[in-house]
Amino acid sequence: MINRICTFYFTGTDTTKKVVEEFAKELGSKLEVDNFFHYNFTTPDARKEMPTFGKGDIVIGGVPTIAGRVPNLLLPYLKTINGEGALGVSIALYGNRNVDDCLVEFRDLMEQGGINVIAGGAFVGEHSFSEILAKGRPDAEDLKIVREFAGKVAEKIKEGDLTKPEMVGEVPYRPYYTPRDRNGKGIDIRKVKPKTDMTLCIDCKLCAEVCPMGAIDFDDVSQVPGICMKCCACIKKCPTGAKYFDDEGYLYHAHELEDMYERRSEPEYFV
Repeated sequence: MINRICTFYFTGTDTTKKVVEEFAKELGSKLEVDNFFHYNFTTPDARKEMPTFGKGDIVIGGVPTIAGRVPNLLLPYLKTINGEGALGVSIALYGNRNVDDCLVEFRDLMEQGGINVIAGGAFVGEHSFSEILAKGRPDAEDLKIVREFAGKVAEKIKEGDLTKPEMVGEVPYRPYYTPRDRNGKGIDIRKVKPKTDMTLCIDCKLCAEVCPMGAIDFDDVSQVPGICMKCCACIKKCPTGAKYFDDEGYLYHAHELEDMYERRSEPEYFV
């Protein structure tokens, strides 16, 4: 019996949040459960603690796909998941290229934390590097599929079916996706950091506040002394468009993604 519906997610540009919370809302409606607990672990402060889940809970977990995997910078935190027998649904968002092994890796992390994952889904969100690739997604059609997925999970729970479905991805997981130029040479963007156009910056500090790694200097937002995970929260949420990347390798990779993956990828779910 489900007594509480919990969300547990990381969302740099809010696409994961949109899918996870829509799913939770629909699941609650289908199961007639109105007790919700939401935990957004995007900020560094939120990752100082790990909520405890347990029997009677269903945990709707969500992460973005970065380089085909669960973001490696989140692994230390996710390895402390405390599920204590809760049911779970794993959701991975990807930017129209491919979810690769992110979904199965996240499922495994939830399982290792004591959550019994009974369903999973791979959904599409606007790519963090682009305003063209999967622009505006998840859109109305995506959210319709999210609600359909929630309905299938509700039916499964009502039937008392706790089986674990096969999900898209490979185990052992493949290496992190490496962007390459036209000659097949790898492009390393790991140390690339955003720049700031100080003629546009109004020093609102929003970029420093939303950075999931706490990498941006609050006193001088043009400085990024910390690690950048390329989630682009600072760029997409800047009210004046002052944040940008100018690294040649990064820009080449972003344009290649736009050219190669302009088709519409469709969500998949597994129940």
